[in-house]
Amino acid sequence: MEKVYKYCQSCGMPFKKDEKGGGTNMDGSKSTIYCSRCYENGKFIRPDITVNEMKELVEGKLKEMGFPGLVAWFFTTNIPRLERWNKSKV
Repeated sequence: MEKVYKYCQSCGMPFKKDEKGGGTNMDGSKSTIYCSRCYENGKFIRPDITVNEMKELVEGKLKEMGFPGLVAWFFTTNIPRLERWNKSKV
């Protein structure tokens, strides 16, 4: 059984903010690890994105939503610690 997370383990978005309630696994079930913007049909939507590119993407989205730059930066500081990027747990 998958561990249940409050935040996407790829981009850090809270699952409660995901309009689709999470990404989808290959069998069509909801992913409890990744959001719908990162994961679909058991695959990453952007498989080749780097952790730094993800941080820039999320920071840009937050700024678009009206968050000040410093707040947007702060929200992205934990992205490298998320499951997708944490290579020490492989």
